[in-house]
Amino acid sequence: MKEYTTEFLRNIALVSHGGAGKTMMAESFLHATKATTRLGKIEDGTTASDYDDEEQRRKISIYTSVLPIEYRDHKINVLDAPGYTDFVGEIVSALSAADGAVVLVDAVSGIEVGTEIAWRYVEQFKLPRFFVINKMDRDNANFEQTYAAIEEFVKAYGKRAVKVQLPIGEKAGFKGVVDVIGMKAYMGDGSAASEIPADLKDAVEEARFQLVEAAAEGDDELMEKYLENGSLTDEEMVRGLKAVVHSANFIPVFCAAGGHEIGTLPLLNAIIDLIPSPLNAVKRVAQGKNGEEVLKPADTEPLAAYVWKTTADPFVGRMTYFRVFSGSIQADAHMWNQNKGADERVSGLHFQRGKEAIAAKVVHAGDIASVSKLNVTATGDTFCDKAHPLTIEKPKFPAALYRVAVTPKSQADAAKITPTLTRLCEEDMTLIWQNDPITHETVLQGMGDQHIDVALHRAQVKFQVGFTTHEPRVPYREGITRKASAQYRHKKQSGGAGQFGEVHLRIEPLPTADFEFTDELVGMNLSKSYLPPIEKGIKATMERGAFAGYPMSNVKVIVYDGKEHEVDSKPVAFEIAGREAFKLAVQDAGPVLFEPIMTIRVTVPDANMGDVMSDLNTRRGRVQGTDSEHGNTVIVAHVPMAELLRYTTQLRSITGGRGYFTMEFDHYDTVPAHIMGPIIEAHKKEMEAKKDE
Repeated sequence: MKEYTTEFLRNIALVSHGGAGKTMMAESFLHATKATTRLGKIEDGTTASDYDDEEQRRKISIYTSVLPIEYRDHKINVLDAPGYTDFVGEIVSALSAADGAVVLVDAVSGIEVGTEIAWRYVEQFKLPRFFVINKMDRDNANFEQTYAAIEEFVKAYGKRAVKVQLPIGEKAGFKGVVDVIGMKAYMGDGSAASEIPADLKDAVEEARFQLVEAAAEGDDELMEKYLENGSLTDEEMVRGLKAVVHSANFIPVFCAAGGHEIGTLPLLNAIIDLIPSPLNAVKRVAQGKNGEEVLKPADTEPLAAYVWKTTADPFVGRMTYFRVFSGSIQADAHMWNQNKGADERVSGLHFQRGKEAIAAKVVHAGDIASVSKLNVTATGDTFCDKAHPLTIEKPKFPAALYRVAVTPKSQADAAKITPTLTRLCEEDMTLIWQNDPITHETVLQGMGDQHIDVALHRAQVKFQVGFTTHEPRVPYREGITRKASAQYRHKKQSGGAGQFGEVHLRIEPLPTADFEFTDELVGMNLSKSYLPPIEKGIKATMERGAFAGYPMSNVKVIVYDGKEHEVDSKPVAFEIAGREAFKLAVQDAGPVLFEPIMTIRVTVPDANMGDVMSDLNTRRGRVQGTDSEHGNTVIVAHVPMAELLRYTTQLRSITGGRGYFTMEFDHYDTVPAHIMGPIIEAHKKEMEAKKDE
């Protein structure tokens, strides 16, 4: 591969709903530019993009792959991102490394859920973008209908769609495209540009008129010229269009059939002509020694490179993908990882094309490359010069809300559970794991069941660690609502030394602190030296739970009397007596369970609002208010965590995948009696089963 400097680079992310044809579009880019000798097929598992075993098994993209394409003396880094909602983290990572986005829309299905999700993230990054109405060769393909849907969709965001291509025929008769800028027809057979078919002339003239108007809005000087002459030259039109596309106010719309390579080269031409090079792209900032610095995409500037993806492979080792935002990187040089405070040596510098690695001597500002076998670098880190520290902020990833508890399959797996989960979460910013301090379970959180499934399959295949999953327990807490007293005598007489201890205690609710232990001992019935073992017994019970197996808090314990025996009293006897007296007192103290209540913000299309509201009611939710944004309703509610364990999946099914939500812990509240009963019963059964073992 030739060397390409900054102005000859383009970085674009292909994003869409799953199944709109991104992987085949990337495949047609490679084939049309002679990078491959034949067009791969998804069903045969032969595409350059979906090279992972799991992608071939599921026949969908799971990871973003990088496919550099050489065309017209430019290098276009195509980032083919997955379309399924569960892998949205990969879309965010791809967009964080791109300067533009190509949003594909199926010519039959139109704007789908995944289109909306991808668009929201493209908006977040403020990237210039194209729409491509793809699969124009399908039965029922309809260009005008799909274009109207796109027009309507972008209008909600204050933007305008503009046709830059028209199809020649559609469905089985889709033969080529008319380029409205150059006023030429491009047939799918790869022949040179030709005249526009006569029956399309009027439609093309109309589209040309709209395009010139849009281009004129990009530049005051062009606007004046247009108002005077009523037209612009082709160069002026491209200049004006560039300006309105870069500002992301106008969205050019193309048409294609990626699987049959129709419209491929005209689309690549437009990417080179209209998508900004790194020199004119959205400016990125980094945190320097003295506050924020705007990064300048030049080789002579201090180094700032962002790691947007890492993968672990048992054969190749760890692969680190990065985008250079300023400065350049040489093979065999050293880079400073600012996040980890560590020096990393660059051995094995490559441009990846799917799984093929092309050795690189230098990576110029604005380019995307990979390096193998780094020691400490993870996704989200920044490489810079040690003398000029810079940190590029990570993009905002959606919160992982789908939780499963994981346990190792075997004793051998148990030792590897922590490093394996840590590696999985280092690679994927939308996976989080933690040991729940209340339920003592290992909880893995992701975007949905498919996401978790892929992560655990990866653990098995790549790291040889097996996991089983189950629904996580809710971190309830035990508490009491009133004062109560109890006493307990522990007496054990069975040959040899005996055990004796008697404890009288009182307990009361303590809203201000977790636990307080005090005494009101008078006289000589009980020596104060036995108070520490009594406290130890009570604390252990509170940690394990006094009646339902969950930690107890907000309790004050007062030991006011007891009895001891000069020979048989030992600390262990008082530990047991204290524990049992405490349990008896709890039974009379109005014991309750408290459950975590979450604040959730559910964003749903207006049409689904009623269904979502009534579903929240069945989940014991209390709606706090509603808001509206971009034709959606945002419902804010307090809902018990116990009712939200599978909410990700259920919300998708109620809203056809269009609803999404965020949640955070708000407070603890009392569990209603009809729900508390079964939880306590289940705990009793569990304890009895343990006794029998």
